[in-house]
Amino acid sequence: MEYYQHDLALIHARGFGEYADRCAPGLLDLLAPVRDGLVLELGCGAGAMTRHLLAAGHRVIATDASAAMVELARATLGADVDVRQLVLPDDPLPAADAIVSVGHAISYLPDAAAVDRALAAMAGALRPGGVLALDVCDLELGRIRAGELPVGRAGPDWAVIAEFSAPAPDRVVRDITTFVPDGAGAWRRGRERHEYVLVDISLIPVLLASCGVTATVTSAFGTAELPPGLRAVTGVRS
Repeated sequence: MEYYQHDLALIHARGFGEYADRCAPGLLDLLAPVRDGLVLELGCGAGAMTRHLLAAGHRVIATDASAAMVELARATLGADVDVRQLVLPDDPLPAADAIVSVGHAISYLPDAAAVDRALAAMAGALRPGGVLALDVCDLELGRIRAGELPVGRAGPDWAVIAEFSAPAPDRVVRDITTFVPDGAGAWRRGRERHEYVLVDISLIPVLLASCGVTATVTSAFGTAELPPGLRAVTGVRS
């Protein structure tokens, strides 16, 4: 299943960068000990967080599983930025001094076992003293999304409607309808179905500890509180 195909990737790039903007100050504070190191970003999207990392002076490898997002990030960030397509949990990760992932990228994996493998891969790619910072969907999200009414947003040249369901305690489904101009005076309608795997967040520090990373779970990056059902995982490799 390919998430964030062309139309939805474009909408996300144009209308959904505020989450990265809000999380950036707290995230950059966490990365202060590795300011001179290399940051690996997983799930970079069109580069909303990448811009903050670069502006703070970090060297960044920005990656995303979506080919459309990678194309947009390259166009947005410029040819000098290292942008790559990388699919968790099996694509090899380059060694890094920090790994960041904002936008619950690992929650798009097929099941909890794949999430565990991705987390172990991140821990293994961190250099000694390296910093890990990511967000992930907790089991609470299923209770929040069950029965939630559809929501819509629109901009000058796009619109999107999302409908939610929770078919299982560890699963949330988001059915998305997109509308963008078709170039001939009409609107093109598209559909994507996103499935999130929800995990018991209390188990993640135990897993990471077995991989040499001391981690904690909180509800915020710095002072930026995450939406209900999302949790921030931060840690350091010993």
